[in-house]
Amino acid sequence: MSTHEPAQPGPAGPEPVEPEADELHWRRVHPVTPLVRGWAVVGAAIVILGQQSLEGGPRGGLIALLSGEYWWTLLAALAAVALVGWGYSVLAWRMTSFAIGEETVHLRRGILFRQQRHARLDRLQSVDIRQPLVARFFGLCELTLETAGGTDSGVAIGFLKGSDADELRAELLARAAGLKVARAGGAVPAPAPDGTAAPQDAVLPAAPRPDGTHPAPEPGPAAAPGASVTLEAPQVPVLTVPVGRLIASVVRSGAMITLLVWALAVVVVMFATGEWAVLSASLPAVLGAGGYLFGRLTGEFDFRVAISPDGVRLRHGMLETRSQTIPPGRVQAVRLVQSVLWRGRDWWRVQVNVAGYGGDSEDKNSVLLPVGTRDEALTVLSLVLPDLGVDEPRRVLDAGLDGDSRTPSAYVTAPRRTRILDPVAWRRNGFTVTGRALLLRRGRMVKILDVVPHERTQSLGLSQGPWQRRLGVASFQVHSTEGPVHPEAPHLDAADAARLMAEQARRARTARAAAGPERWMERQGE
Repeated sequence: MSTHEPAQPGPAGPEPVEPEADELHWRRVHPVTPLVRGWAVVGAAIVILGQQSLEGGPRGGLIALLSGEYWWTLLAALAAVALVGWGYSVLAWRMTSFAIGEETVHLRRGILFRQQRHARLDRLQSVDIRQPLVARFFGLCELTLETAGGTDSGVAIGFLKGSDADELRAELLARAAGLKVARAGGAVPAPAPDGTAAPQDAVLPAAPRPDGTHPAPEPGPAAAPGASVTLEAPQVPVLTVPVGRLIASVVRSGAMITLLVWALAVVVVMFATGEWAVLSASLPAVLGAGGYLFGRLTGEFDFRVAISPDGVRLRHGMLETRSQTIPPGRVQAVRLVQSVLWRGRDWWRVQVNVAGYGGDSEDKNSVLLPVGTRDEALTVLSLVLPDLGVDEPRRVLDAGLDGDSRTPSAYVTAPRRTRILDPVAWRRNGFTVTGRALLLRRGRMVKILDVVPHERTQSLGLSQGPWQRRLGVASFQVHSTEGPVHPEAPHLDAADAARLMAEQARRARTARAAAGPERWMERQGE
């Protein structure tokens, strides 16, 4: 049995009014873009042609083909593929353009089938700058805008020069925050409600401290008359993940232990049976696990966290660098997780749900901290949720991270009769409610604490299997946007779960109604 109740949204704002497409200033991406995008096609052609030559070419394989009279056929085929791929990329580049409106970003692309995509800036969830390995040789970047519209709602603009990508990101974040941006590149605050213009030397508010307070902004040097004002907001570094700790965390991960046990089992079976075919049969699984671990290391290498007026900034990556900017208030849910292998060091991993992230980019884009101490994890949590709405937030969070029913706390826990359903972690299962968020904890071998701001509650659900009905318990779920965080409190007393569902739906409606406009700079003057 399951029940489901959506959290009713607040009143929707008016749709943005955009100028006609012909009135927009359309721009093209960098001319080197075809070369950056086309190398993968040429590489795939080389692999395919080489494989076909080895299997169906003249006797002696590829070496005989290159040394014989047919060598020119292979080179001609590669040249033809390269020419066709390059020509298609150039044509696609000429048919791709983008424009920045007052309320919307526009992207045109397509050769046979033309597409025009729009991304509303008031629904902007994050702005990422991606720099693949090949693009780094040319100093180019791809700008990705993620909006609150599902997995495929993002708009990718690439490739651009690094400086152009930084300026465009700053402009988009300023517009998304509610600032009016001059065409020359300057940013001016929106006019006051009485129609008077804001002062020209207005600056963005300073970055919030971890305790939620805002220091006074420091105005920059005065600009010369007629000069454009830079949009790049200052940032304050928060922390950097040491490379040694990252490597140690991967070594202590469950994937590494599974890989080592699997490799040991394969070696034992191979020597016991004398069959070397066991090694080749196990190679795909070993390569898959090894690729996952290698991806973790390279993707989270040199992980840096900073805070700025336009949001939380993340930078990481070895082969492909990514710079993410998550505007304030756009995180839908946060998870702090700790495996049993990290318990001795008290390391935690922080993941988030952001509307628009998901699919293939979920693992790369949904990590707020790959590995850190408890203090670092709570500091990062405070960047996206500075105020829990409780007098002693550290005590509440510590109880959620490693407390259970035997330690006095504000958490409502699962009843003792549920130990037959979850004999290991039943004492950990529970929840508590603060003025700003709902906290749900669970897990013993892998400890999990989920934090969901009230205004970000999408919908709620109760599930109850046959054994749960017999015991009078139910599991409570908060349905968030797509991502790694799936908030749940399993095996609660049925009365507690039903009461939580009714009260949380009311809290979500109230919090969403008081949340104000999506453009967070417009709330500064309220």
